[in-house]
Amino acid sequence: MAAFERGEQRALARAITRCESGLGEPLIRAVFERAGRALTIGLTGPPGVGKSTLTASLVVRMRRLKKTVGVISVDPSSPFSHGALLGDRIRLTEHFVDPGVFIRSMASRGHLGGVAGATADAATLMDAFGFDVVLIETVGVGQSEIEIAEIADTILVALQPGSGDSVQMLKAGILEIADVFVVNKRDHPMAAQLQREIRSMMEMIDYGGWVPQLIATQAVDGQGVDELWNAILEHDAYLRSSGEIAHKRRAAYEYRVRALALGALERRIAGAVAALPAGRDPYAAAHDVLAQFGALP
Repeated sequence: MAAFERGEQRALARAITRCESGLGEPLIRAVFERAGRALTIGLTGPPGVGKSTLTASLVVRMRRLKKTVGVISVDPSSPFSHGALLGDRIRLTEHFVDPGVFIRSMASRGHLGGVAGATADAATLMDAFGFDVVLIETVGVGQSEIEIAEIADTILVALQPGSGDSVQMLKAGILEIADVFVVNKRDHPMAAQLQREIRSMMEMIDYGGWVPQLIATQAVDGQGVDELWNAILEHDAYLRSSGEIAHKRRAAYEYRVRALALGALERRIAGAVAALPAGRDPYAAAHDVLAQFGALP
């Protein structure tokens, strides 16, 4: 912890590795009270939409403002090594030698919801380490990517014109979690049509507070990124002025505690199920398992 306290990024990297290995509990307990100061941003969207390019462009913008940035890039897992398939983060290489930027690739390892199981721990560590902004880029698996809403304060949903995946995502609960919609590749002939579709679907929802902004970008050239950053700041200002940030973070805290508790119970239940004799009907066997934990209905 001494190296972590001194601000050594190598110590932060080791701490995140311990969390990925399931050994991070003492670390999180030690630093948790110092977290909660960073602006946390979640970026989600279908594969190919340009999330990594958007991430790189946002990092450039934030560094111009002298803000330090921690980036968590969650990638699909290799079926052989179970490591991050896209761990090189080619589009982020220009930031690797910047001491104000820390980039960590994490393998999803089959975890549903577009993020890795240790993502919340990594975000807490980066926050406690002192980064001004923590940016989480999800794996890009499609319709299940709503778990990011339980980790980040501001959610960016990136969509790309001319893609059926974009419309499917709009129908899959993404509308409700988006704080900012980003139509990337705005020079595409169908970009205007996608923006109309988003606005049309938004009209069917009573947001009752913050109404998501719609920003068009060309991330490769950095076009629209200033407007996107301003939209992020406006949402952060809304959360703080309305007091909603306290409710949002409380809900995220409860979700995280529930996930940890259920994970521990699931492991214990798995052990109890493995020890059951064969041949009994599954309902009776389930009652036996529940009885071991005093959890009979």
